[in-house]
Parts: sequence; C-alpha cells; structure tokens
Amino acid sequence: MAEPLHPDRTAQTATAELPVAPERPAAHPRAIDGFHFIESFLLIVIAAMTLGAAAIEMTGVYQRQTIGLADILLMFLYTEVIGMVAVFYTRSGSPFIYPIFIAITALARLIVLQGKEMAPENIVFEASAILLLAISAVVILRASKG
Repeated sequence: MAEPLHPDRTAQTATAELPVAPERPAAHPRAIDGFHFIESFLLIVIAAMTLGAAAIEMTGVYQRQTIGLADILLMFLYTEVIGMVAVFYTRSGSPFIYPIFIAITALARLIVLQGKEMAPENIVFEASAILLLAISAVVILRASKG
C-alpha cells in the first residue's frame, strides 16, 4: 500500500518514486511474418479484383459507345483503390488519406447519379459529408507533416 504524502514532500518527489510498469514482451516474429504475408496476399487480391472490375467497366463503355460522368468517377474510384494498395504495400505516405479520397469520390458519384431524383436536403447532407471528409484529409496531411 502506498505511503501517504508527508506535508514537506512535494508531489514531484512522490511521483518519482512510483513503480514503473513492466515493458510488454515483444511479439512473436513468426506471428508478425504471418500477418505480413496475409496482408500482402490480400492486397494482391484487392488489386486483382479492382483491375478486373475496371476491365469490366471499360468493356461496358466500349459496348455502349458512350462515356458518362458516372463512368469517369467510377474509374477514379478504381484508380484510388489501386493507389491505396500501392501506399499500403510500399509503406509510403499516409494510409488514411486514400480511403478518405475514395469516400469523397463515392459520395460525388452518388450525387451525380441520383442528383435529380434526390431530395434537396439529401444533396446538402452528402455535400456536407464531402466537405467534412475534405477537412479531415487536410488535418491528417498537416498533422503527418508536422
């Protein structure tokens, strides 16, 4: 049990005498290697599925012989997913920015596709969500640089 503070002892000397928590043991190296392998495998699967979806979309555009804004935004989504995979795989950059960009593009695509049929307040809500995501991206980028 801790000894009560004596009136002439300062709080600083009392906290200096507190016991130090033991360090956590290092993780097992094989477990870490296993998680890295699973992560790399899933990133390859995600990249392959994204490239397949992009190929299917390009085939559809070719068959329709028209390119719409929704098609372009969908290709941006695919590009951002590939960029996100590259960031996670190379460990360069902030891995939190790309999902934010993907969410912004997805919301913009939703507004474009359903803009005429949507209630005006829903468009305002989705535009507000885009603004909030953009602000969060700026905050994350500035925090990672500083």
